Amino acid sequence: MASTSDNASYTLDLLGLEFIDTGPSACSEAPMLLDEDEEETFHDCDGIPQDPILNTSSLPEQVSATTREDLVVPMKTVPLADLWGLKKNDLVTTPEQTMPLDLEQPSNEIKDAGPFDLDILMIDSHATSTQIGEPAIANGAGDVAELSDDSETQIDQADANPKQKSSKSKLEDRNAFDQWRLRHATNFVDEEIKIRARAERGEHLTVDDLIRNDQPRIIGDPREYQLELFERAKNQNIIAVLDTGSGKTLIAVLLLRYILDQELEDRSMGKKPRVAFFLVEDLLQVRVDSVALVFQQWRVLKDNLDQSIERFCGQMGTDHWAKVTWQQHLKNHMVIVCTAEILNQCLMRSFIRIDQINILIFDEAHHAKKNHPYARIIKDYYISETDSSKRPKVFGMTASPVDVRSNFTHAAKELEAMLHCQIATTADLALLRHSVSRPNEHVAIYPKLYLPGQTILCQEMEQRFGDMDIFSKTFRNAVHATTELGAWCADQVWSMAMSERAALKLERKLEKRAFKEQNSKPVEMIDAQLSQLREAQAFVQNWPSIEPRIDPNCMSPKVRVLRDYLSMIFERPTDSRCIVFVHHRHTARLLGELFPRLGLPNLRMGTLIGTSSADPGELEVSFRQQMEVIHKFRKGQLNCLFATSVAEEGLDIPECNLVIRFDLYATLIQYIQSRGRARHVNSKYVHMVEEGNPIHMQAVRDVRKGEDVLRLFCEALPADRLLQGHDANLEDALIKEKLLRNFVDSASGAKLTYASSLVVLSHFVSCLPENPSPPNFVMRAEHGQYTCEVVLPAYSPIHAATGRPYSKKSIAKRSAAFEACLRLREGGHLDENFLPTHHHRHLPAMRNAHLAMNLHKSSSYDMKVKPKVWEESRGSLPASLFMTVLTLQDPDRLGRESQPMVLLTRTQMPDFPPVLLHLQAETTSQLILHTLGGSVPIPRETLSRLNAFTLRVYKDVFNKKFEVNEAEMSYWFAPVVKHFHYTHGKRCSHDLIDWATVSYVYENEAWVWNTDRSDEELEDRYLVDRWDGSRRFWSIKVRPDLRPQDPVPAGAAPAKHMNTIIDYTVSLFAKSRKNVVWLPDQPVIYAHRILHRLNWLDDFLEKDKRAKTDAYVCPEPLLFSALPASVAAMAYIVPSAISRVESYLIALETCDLLGLSVHPDLALEAITKDSDNTNEHRQEQIHLQRGMGKNYERLEFIGDCFLKMATSISVFCIKPHENEFEYHVRRMLLICNQNLFNVAIKRKLFENVRSVGFSRRTWYPEGIKLLEGKGFTKTGAEVHKHQLGDKTIADVCEAMIGAALLSHNSNGNMDMAVKAVTAMVGSPDHDVSQWADYYKLYKMPPYQVAEASAVQRNLAMQIEEKFGYSFKYPRLLMSAFVHPSLASFAGIPCYQRLEFLGDSLLDMACVNFIFHRHPDRDPQWLTEHKMALVSNKFLAALSVKLGLHKHIRFSSPAIEAQNREYTQEVEEAERESNGARDYWTTTKNPPKCLSDVVESYLGAIFVDSEFDYSEIERFFDNHIRWFFEDLSIYDTFANHHPVTHLNNLLTLSLGCSSYRIMSSAVLNAMGDTIKHQVAAVIVHGHVIASGQAASSKNAKVKAASSALEALRGMAPFEYRRKFG
Repeated sequence: MASTSDNASYTLDLLGLEFIDTGPSACSEAPMLLDEDEEETFHDCDGIPQDPILNTSSLPEQVSATTREDLVVPMKTVPLADLWGLKKNDLVTTPEQTMPLDLEQPSNEIKDAGPFDLDILMIDSHATSTQIGEPAIANGAGDVAELSDDSETQIDQADANPKQKSSKSKLEDRNAFDQWRLRHATNFVDEEIKIRARAERGEHLTVDDLIRNDQPRIIGDPREYQLELFERAKNQNIIAVLDTGSGKTLIAVLLLRYILDQELEDRSMGKKPRVAFFLVEDLLQVRVDSVALVFQQWRVLKDNLDQSIERFCGQMGTDHWAKVTWQQHLKNHMVIVCTAEILNQCLMRSFIRIDQINILIFDEAHHAKKNHPYARIIKDYYISETDSSKRPKVFGMTASPVDVRSNFTHAAKELEAMLHCQIATTADLALLRHSVSRPNEHVAIYPKLYLPGQTILCQEMEQRFGDMDIFSKTFRNAVHATTELGAWCADQVWSMAMSERAALKLERKLEKRAFKEQNSKPVEMIDAQLSQLREAQAFVQNWPSIEPRIDPNCMSPKVRVLRDYLSMIFERPTDSRCIVFVHHRHTARLLGELFPRLGLPNLRMGTLIGTSSADPGELEVSFRQQMEVIHKFRKGQLNCLFATSVAEEGLDIPECNLVIRFDLYATLIQYIQSRGRARHVNSKYVHMVEEGNPIHMQAVRDVRKGEDVLRLFCEALPADRLLQGHDANLEDALIKEKLLRNFVDSASGAKLTYASSLVVLSHFVSCLPENPSPPNFVMRAEHGQYTCEVVLPAYSPIHAATGRPYSKKSIAKRSAAFEACLRLREGGHLDENFLPTHHHRHLPAMRNAHLAMNLHKSSSYDMKVKPKVWEESRGSLPASLFMTVLTLQDPDRLGRESQPMVLLTRTQMPDFPPVLLHLQAETTSQLILHTLGGSVPIPRETLSRLNAFTLRVYKDVFNKKFEVNEAEMSYWFAPVVKHFHYTHGKRCSHDLIDWATVSYVYENEAWVWNTDRSDEELEDRYLVDRWDGSRRFWSIKVRPDLRPQDPVPAGAAPAKHMNTIIDYTVSLFAKSRKNVVWLPDQPVIYAHRILHRLNWLDDFLEKDKRAKTDAYVCPEPLLFSALPASVAAMAYIVPSAISRVESYLIALETCDLLGLSVHPDLALEAITKDSDNTNEHRQEQIHLQRGMGKNYERLEFIGDCFLKMATSISVFCIKPHENEFEYHVRRMLLICNQNLFNVAIKRKLFENVRSVGFSRRTWYPEGIKLLEGKGFTKTGAEVHKHQLGDKTIADVCEAMIGAALLSHNSNGNMDMAVKAVTAMVGSPDHDVSQWADYYKLYKMPPYQVAEASAVQRNLAMQIEEKFGYSFKYPRLLMSAFVHPSLASFAGIPCYQRLEFLGDSLLDMACVNFIFHRHPDRDPQWLTEHKMALVSNKFLAALSVKLGLHKHIRFSSPAIEAQNREYTQEVEEAERESNGARDYWTTTKNPPKCLSDVVESYLGAIFVDSEFDYSEIERFFDNHIRWFFEDLSIYDTFANHHPVTHLNNLLTLSLGCSSYRIMSSAVLNAMGDTIKHQVAAVIVHGHVIASGQAASSKNAKVKAASSALEALRGMAPFEYRRKFG
């Protein structure tokens, strides 16, 4: 490698400068030594910026070869810790990765350059910073942020057994999340408050204010050269060539004053009014933001002209304005400032004619070439006006008349001809130089850059996500940053690309793409496509954050030279201002992120970049933000800008002391314009050049030479040169264009050309419904010429047009667009001004309605606790009662003898499903409720006995004494004869009741004990503590070995007093005990204390399992209940039975309200919400209501699918001729949660939702007064409330549809489900009550019933041979295969309508299959595995396997090629699969049309079979079921979803179920609106990962992704050690 001195000498010699050696600089470093086992790897790279002026193809071959050889630098493999100077223990993981390092960096030199006085810029070597191996500085404290063992997020060693997790643990999790959320919200709000505070201090100026404050009025005497050019412009068209900052706009102001004065005179003489146009470059054509330029120039003119001035730009929606709007503006204003494209379109549409313009002012006139709007205005309209007196005056302004490296004189003459002008500059250039300050120019030489490479983060991203095309630009930017800026900036590229805003843009982009590709696919499929993006975001966000260091491993030599130079300039407080020019937006942002971290206190940095960026990873900058930056720069609040080319031209930026070309200019005009920013006295302009890079030196030479040529050209222009020959010259330039057709509308004079047709067609397509994709141009090569076909979106009235053949692709493309525009005009779809006639077409009124719901919004609603049937039947004495017998299916499991009971009611009860009861720990039995037919007469005396028995149960068993009021009793209990046996059809009978027991209880308040009672009589009794309602006992036997004064035996259940057995028996307080004397010789009974447990619907609590029940009591203090022990044992089941019966009755009342017949168990399941987060599958439930049975989740899953199918069929039938977009909107209005919620609120369904489990307070009967017991002091009716989320209420509606479907679907009857949909959606768009009504709604379109051709009949015959179905309407079948690329095929519409229908039918078939095949799987699992069945990938493979793809009719060769390629791939995959049913998962993503035709084919079968759903099921069974008999093979397919993956990782791989994902909203600083959602993964009460997004769902996905990254590769023992 050449020495530094040799390279520098060679470099400066090229510029005629002397080399001065300054010694080692800050960028010097010792060569790194390789270990013996390390190898050097050399990579070839040219390291040359991809700019027009730096194109290596223009170099001599030998120079290029030499350059490449010199640029070869070695690569070394280093670990992450070494790369950033960290110890291995400082990082969570230390994977071995590779990073390019320059092992032999030359020293850095900054030398002067140029033919003027030499200033030598020296960089002191004291700037050298930290060396390799020193610890990196993070957070300003010398510590690396990490998750350490003693950190705040340390995991407690909690019990991982979910069955032992108590409510206290849940509360701890909630508290942990709330504390974490509070910290998160506080940080967020603090930042927002700062932003608002800054706004309050005046930084919220309007754009108008910013421009007004920053733009001084141009007031004062013009300079001599300005007056000279003004005088010349008055007499002829000129292009004023003056340096940036020399006052070209003032000449335009003088000329406008002159023209406006003439205009006023002409108008006073009765001449037609004309308008002046000041044109700026169009945003789409150049680098500069046209909005800023329009507003800026408008403000200048407004401050210096006293006539009416207006400004327009494309963002104001001008392309939608009608002619009358423009006529009004032309009438009201004398000067219009706008982008060139706006005037071009106005002229094209004949809104204005060229003879209505008095002057055209072209800002930055050098852009007038090729098809730029400047050129089109002249070529299409100016030159077309043959009367020169009607042509407007032309005035151009530029710093350089040409912007190319070709023959300067030739290019200048072409520009003159194009604009019909003469190039002019001041005759005395010395005077101009005296008036405009020029900077001193210098060359800063930085050492050779590293080869393009990848940091460890980039390599990890490529390994994980390298196949994602949306990251391709980010990969390129990161590699570019590695070379140009350094490793830290390269990693920041990913941080910026994966920021919340950038990731959201990417999500929207993918969602939009997914919608176009999948159309009506469910949301979960789109989520699956986004999961990889979210995983990438989480990975980047969790990558260790390292602060930048000033060393070769962190920053490139180029950046270090820039840093050292700026540190010298801004070493002390100064008024200096600097602009650093870069090529790329991301470079400006990266430097803006880097330099504030480099310890330069006097450097106040900002970035100035353009407002437009199509890249989702790029920063969105508004016009106002641009103006704010310039405003702060002018006021000195910022003193250094990192700017792209947006700062080179047009924008009025304050004078600078220093301009640095960090990235060299690509053209001469860039050099001149950027140099023009350094207008301050003694300012400097620095070219940054790579050492030994001849391309860079050539660039410096070229601009120097180009400027000299420009100066000589201008000086050689004769002052009295006449304007002549321009028409002829322009005619020569237009010879090729004359060969192209144009069309002039006879009605308006609007002119359509090849160039303008692209704009017209694009605007037409943008006005189509459903945000259509842009026109698709398909190019074909034939005989050396190109023919282009343009394919328009499905909703276009014409679908395709083909242009004429041309030798150039660009012209062929315009020809196709021209043909399409002509056809649209002929069809009346474009008006006489080439505007779409459908622009005001009626679109669905609610197409943009806000249909989504806030998942966290909830309200308090009335809650029904008792069914209406009780209240409606009370108030009189019944003459007969109905019987429902309660028996245990396995009575032996109760652990003691029990006797069935009968529930006697005033009305007939329905048939109830069995109720699962938890009799003992780990022991269950079904409670069977036998509803008997008929009723039994009940005389008055008999009713009194039943009433007494029932009240005794309440008193003795539950310690509640009610008043005797038989007329207000809702129901009664009675024991059933012990040997009751139920048979089907059994009817009510008086003999079923154990009347002996009833009578005994009626006649005796208790069984009385005395000393004459035998020991045997004391056995098997139900004992009641007279003073403590919670103490009840089963007597077992007498213990003759014990006496009342004996100590309580060990192991007895705890009591208030434990000294002696008699003390243990008596629960009186100490004071009352003194007044009572008990018999000393009474027996001691060994008994079992009865647990105070009323909710038998739920399993035993842990404390109940561990509770001691042995008891030793004396008989005298206790009450011996008159209830036999067997009856009392069954009585304990009554609360649970009554609670469940009442829930069933309320559920059935809900069905009655909706007019539905639903099985009670399904009805109750549909309205059961058993926790605060019932709809959050697989999450530990919050405030779980134990023992409620199944919740609505599964029913909602299948109900949602049926709702989608039913509404799809209905809207398809009602609007058979509508497009698919209309179908989607109509269906969405029906099925959206907001609509379901509104209907449910109207019907008061919220009252019936079961959100509270068994309650000790509410199971008791209403209507009778409580006299004794807890709660007897309450007066008045109690109002019960419950908190329900809006989403919950909507979910219950879908669950009720699912319940209606399953109640009658055993034989395929879906009438009740159809009726349920009608009840729930409440819309005329679904007003049917049975399945057969759908076909009655359908009106066959004419194409379906028209006579079929031989081709169509042949297609039907082929389908019948394959699938065994004979189509009655072959044209309907053909429609299923007509691709949207064909507007129609023999009058048959494309398949999109049938696909819309078939998609919902197939969804229903798939959901039915997995729902019934996996009855115990939760909805999350069902949803994940359903994705495989309905995925585009599977359906496309199925299409190929069944041969459906062969029948598709389309007009695009590209589609045919895609289909052919995929077909070959999937067929090969099947051949090599050895019978594996999931072979289709190994292929790439297929063309969407292949999956579409499966759905459209099903839609066609359904319609042809007169809506016979069994045909859909038959297709599923014959062709789809086989693939999914074993759904476990698709676990990996489903596992792509981060939440699913995390659940499986924790529960299956790591054996942990003590986790949850929680989310919450974070409010803004004022607390008035939701800013975003945050979510956290909590393991054993500690937050281990988090995420935030606009929605709770996406926030949880991001949190899960972060957790997966944190747990990646962790073994179970490591997990237990870390998290417990």
